[in-house]
Amino acid sequence: MTRPALSLRWKIALTVTAVCCAVAAVLGVLVHNAVARQTVGQVHKETLADLDEALELYEYGTSREGLNSVLDPAELPAQLRTLVHHGRRGSIVGTYRGKRVMWAAAPAGDQVMAVWSPYEDTRRSLENLDTAIFGSAVLAATAVALAGLFLAHRISRRLSTTAAVARRITAGDLDARVGTEDEGRRRPAAQDEVAAVAAALDSVAGSLQGRLQAEQRFTADVAHELRTPLTGILASAELLPEGRPKEMINDRLRALHRLTEDLLEISRLDSGAERADLAPYELGALVRGSVRGTGLDTEVRIVRDAVVRTDRRRLDRILCNLVLNAHRHGEPPVVVTVDVPRGPAAAAREGGDAYGDDPAAVPVVEVRDHGPGFPDVLLHHGPQRFRTDAPGRGKGHGLGLTIAVGQAAVLGIELSFTNAPDGGARAVLRLTPPPAGPPGSPGRTPG
Repeated sequence: MTRPALSLRWKIALTVTAVCCAVAAVLGVLVHNAVARQTVGQVHKETLADLDEALELYEYGTSREGLNSVLDPAELPAQLRTLVHHGRRGSIVGTYRGKRVMWAAAPAGDQVMAVWSPYEDTRRSLENLDTAIFGSAVLAATAVALAGLFLAHRISRRLSTTAAVARRITAGDLDARVGTEDEGRRRPAAQDEVAAVAAALDSVAGSLQGRLQAEQRFTADVAHELRTPLTGILASAELLPEGRPKEMINDRLRALHRLTEDLLEISRLDSGAERADLAPYELGALVRGSVRGTGLDTEVRIVRDAVVRTDRRRLDRILCNLVLNAHRHGEPPVVVTVDVPRGPAAAAREGGDAYGDDPAAVPVVEVRDHGPGFPDVLLHHGPQRFRTDAPGRGKGHGLGLTIAVGQAAVLGIELSFTNAPDGGARAVLRLTPPPAGPPGSPGRTPG
C-alpha cells in the first residue's frame, strides 16, 4: 500500500521541528547535568564537612549536638556500610525516617559514623528544573514549528504559483507570468532560489511567446502575400486550352489555394481573435448537412438526436475536416454517429428526451474509419502542422486536424482522438446542450 506523500510545506515544517526538538533535548540534558552536578556537589561537600566534624568530636568524646550524626544507623544503605567496613569513607543518597537524605559515612573505631543532610529540597529543585527545561523545549519547539510552517507555506505557495503558471503556459496561455514587470523593477533579480525559478519561467514564457508570435506573423504574411497572386493565376489558368495539362495545373493551383486559406485560418485561430456565433441547432440535421457537403461516401447514424448551442459554420468546418481526414488516411466504411449517452439512472427510465432524463448527458459526435488508426505521435501529442501519416505526405498537408482542434477550442467543446479496440481511428466531439428555455421554444435547423 502506497503511503500518501507529504507536501513540501509539511516536510520543511517537520524537519525544522525535529531539528529543534533534537537541539532542545541535547541542551536540556547538558543543562540538567551541569546544574545537577553543581547542586548535588554542594550538598555532597557540606555532608562530608559535617562527617569530618562529627568524627573529630567523636574522637575527643565531645557532644555532637547540632550535627545530624548517627552511630551504626539501621537505615544506612548496605552499599555504603560495606564500603565503610573496608575502611573507606563515602556518600550515597538514601532515606532516613521516610525522607530522602544524602548519607556520608566513615569508620569510627569498631563502629560506623554516619551523617546525613536533607536531600528532598535538592531533589525537588532538580525536578522543577527538569519541568522548566521540558516546558521551555516544548514552547520553543512549538514556536519554531509554527515559524517553520509559516516559512514553508510561503515557499510552497510561491512554488505552487510558479507551477500553476507553468501549467497555464503548457495549456497555451502564453500571457501567464509569475510576477509583473513592476515587481521585477522593485525587486533585485534572483533574490532567492524561488524568485530565480519564477524569473527564469517568465523569461522562457516571454521568449516562447515572442517566437510564436513571430511565427504567426510570418505565416499570416506569407498567406496574405500568396493569396492575391494565386487568385490571379487561377483566373489565368481558366484561359488555358482544355486538356490534361490544364487539369493538372488547376488541380495543383486549387491545392495551393486551399493551403493558403488554411494558413490564413490557422493564423486567425492562433491570434485568439476568433469568436463563436452561438445559436441552438438540431445536431442530427446539422451533421447530415455537413457530411453531405463533403460529397464523400459516408454513413450517418443518428442514435439519439439533441439540440445543441453551437456555431454552425465552425462545427461544419470541424466535421468536414474530420470526415476528409478519415477518407484520406483511413479505410471505408467511414461512419459518423450522433448520440447522447445517458447515465445509468436515466438509462433505467423509459420515455422523455435525453436532457429531461439526464441533465448531465452530453451530445457526442463520433467520426470513425476502419483503417490503421491514428499514429502514436498524434495520440500522445495531438495534431502537428505539416505532419501527416501518409508516405511522402502526398495525401494532405497536415492542417486539417489542426484547424479542427482550433475551431473546437473557439466553440469551447472537447475534441479527442483515439483508436477503436477493433481497429480504426475515432475522433470524438463532445458538445454542450443549450440552457433550458421556456416550454415549446423551437430549435433552429440548418437551412
